[in-house]
Amino acid sequence: METNKFRGLGVAMVTPFDKNGKIDVPALKKLTRHLVDGGTDYLVVQGTTGESPTLSEKEKQVVLDVVVSENAGKIPIVFGIGGNNTAKLIESFSTFDLKGVSGILSASPYYNKPSQEGIYQHYKALASATELPVILYNVPGRTSSNILAETTLRLARDVRNVVAVKEASGNLDQVMNIILNKPEGFLVISGDDSITLPIIAAGGDGVISVVGNAFPREFKSVVQCALEGDFTKAREHHYRILPVIAPLFAEGNPAGIKEVLKHMKLMNNYLRLPLVTVSEKLSRDLISITENLCAAGTYDLK
Repeated sequence: METNKFRGLGVAMVTPFDKNGKIDVPALKKLTRHLVDGGTDYLVVQGTTGESPTLSEKEKQVVLDVVVSENAGKIPIVFGIGGNNTAKLIESFSTFDLKGVSGILSASPYYNKPSQEGIYQHYKALASATELPVILYNVPGRTSSNILAETTLRLARDVRNVVAVKEASGNLDQVMNIILNKPEGFLVISGDDSITLPIIAAGGDGVISVVGNAFPREFKSVVQCALEGDFTKAREHHYRILPVIAPLFAEGNPAGIKEVLKHMKLMNNYLRLPLVTVSEKLSRDLISITENLCAAGTYDLK
């Protein structure tokens, strides 16, 4: 199964809301154009950065349809289908209209804390319900359950359409173990913006990014230079954008990135509970960092 479409910079898109909490369709179209024009390699719709747990299935379909229409086939689209009820996820493949979708991103089951065998059987069942490529998503900080390297590798070898893993464990030893032992064509994608450079240097294939929502061109430069082996330039771009990454997550995701996107006049910063907007202090810090990046000539805030 062809996997190159998932190399490079993927962006986990936020979901814009209006002041009444409804999906802000004009802002979603604007964000899609911003990402496509900024050189993003593929879009990830309705991952956790898109506040997917707070959207109904009908709303998720609306978001997907808007992005598919606005993208108009320019770059691949990955759709998030994840959760801790395997049977319900399998059913969703028949309820969602996935026309225009190139792959599925699925986070490991949260809260249940399944065994490694349970995680393996969950993904095997999920992948068998679709012909689309499936990207595993390991994010133990959110799910309280780590997909061990051995389980990722077992799925990569046993399940034809499990084609990649988004690794957000923060464990470079684990990431490198997967890279060392993975079958040919299986992709290892960073799930942490701040360690994308070392993951690519170790043999990884790119990132599914949060900061890329605001700065796709700048982060694409990090990823592309690293994939091409030009680590001098990759480090230059990496250290230019690094100061904004940690503050983005200081009070939860996507509150930080939505604050930056508001300042860049791409959308408002409304969130759905239980998430709330960032504090005034963090807002000031993020605005200052954003203006410094834009003053370097990368973006125009006007």
